[in-house]
Amino acid sequence: MHCHRVNEVIELLQPYWLKNAELSLVEVLAKLAKEAGHEGELSQVPDDLIIYHLKMLETPAGEMIPGIKKDCEDDFKTALLKARGLVK
Repeated sequence: MHCHRVNEVIELLQPYWLKNAELSLVEVLAKLAKEAGHEGELSQVPDDLIIYHLKMLETPAGEMIPGIKKDCEDDFKTALLKARGLVK
């Protein structure tokens, strides 16, 4: 599980870091945290904040968050029936 997370961070971080090649790794992480709205110590930045911020940088403006998109239903009635377990 941890290897998957490390690979995901590296894959997402590489293009961002290449755009900001003049920065060190710590400076890149600090910039990402600031862009994501984190206030406080860099050591307190959760991994998920960095991962989701990098993922959202790649998505077009107005696009739904990937984790929410999979559970989204266009039709309210269908969503209600699924929530009640009547429809799969």
